[in-house]
Amino acid sequence: MWNALSARRRKRLARVPQGMRVYAVGDVHGRADLLAQLLSEIDADLKEHPVPRAAHIFLGDYIDRGPDSRQVLDLLVARSQRHETVFLKGNHEVLFEEFLRNPERFAAWRDVGGVDTLRSYGIRPPPNPDAAEQVMLARQLAGVLPPAHWQFLRSLRRSFSCGDFFFVHAGVRPGVPLSQQADQDLFWIRDEFLNSEERFGKIIVHGHNPVMDVEFHSNRINIDTGAFVTGRLSCLRIESDDALFNVHCFAGPHVGARRLFL
Repeated sequence: MWNALSARRRKRLARVPQGMRVYAVGDVHGRADLLAQLLSEIDADLKEHPVPRAAHIFLGDYIDRGPDSRQVLDLLVARSQRHETVFLKGNHEVLFEEFLRNPERFAAWRDVGGVDTLRSYGIRPPPNPDAAEQVMLARQLAGVLPPAHWQFLRSLRRSFSCGDFFFVHAGVRPGVPLSQQADQDLFWIRDEFLNSEERFGKIIVHGHNPVMDVEFHSNRINIDTGAFVTGRLSCLRIESDDALFNVHCFAGPHVGARRLFL
């Protein structure tokens, strides 16, 4: 099901190390059903087309909005025990951690789907909790969070570089070397990055900004297709001199691919 289309040559073909295959997965947002389906599809692809080394890179925003944040983390923890995995931090994980440290951040987290995450852990918050109730909610969440989930959240990475590709949740700030990017930008940036035509030295693979279809640009690839609302969870497969993407839809897979150039 993985096809290839050619794009106009720009400079040189963007590559990952020889013998390596990357599967990069966009924002999951509590859609454990789509994640399980996509992981099964990746497993089938690996079985049909073995490769010496396969890395699974997840771009953050695993929680909130969708109904099954806890199950999503269960699936990802299990995946890490059987495969080479890289888990990046998204802004929703930032808000999750901020709420646990400072319960007064509840309103900010609630407004972007935090209540859905609480419910997935069996916690039913009142509609407008006061300060004392917010503290109690944070204590409840800390009390029911499995040790494996604590470890998962604490080990999330800011970014990941592989060959000619730089993986990050939100994007990077133009004019700043990739090695010097600030957390605020890696997790939150939007317009300054999305509107930039700067060549960053690597192809930036990111999520954070939902789109209907995977977007290929000269300097970046957006693989956040709004899974929690569209039912489409995206996976970019990169191998040797080919970059291939699979957008898994609720009603069935939509497949396409491209070559990318630096």
